[in-house]
Amino acid sequence: MKIDMNLQSKKLELVQLILNTEKPSILSKVEAILKKEKASDWWDEISPEEKKAIEKGLAEADKGELIPHEEVMKEVRAKYHLDK
Repeated sequence: MKIDMNLQSKKLELVQLILNTEKPSILSKVEAILKKEKASDWWDEISPEEKKAIEKGLAEADKGELIPHEEVMKEVRAKYHLDK
């Protein structure tokens, strides 16, 4: 909850700064940053190792090399001695 409040507080602070500025160049820069961030794809933000792992998993799924969820959960419960 504290993180959410800090985030909200930061947003309000930035809004106030934007409302108080009279410099079009600053507004243009803020706009460009926000548009760039909105346009970015999560795929471009992850590491090559993460991409490789995802691609490997998709290839395995395409070949039918899947483990049912129930089986995975059974193994996790056994490994970590968890009860249902």
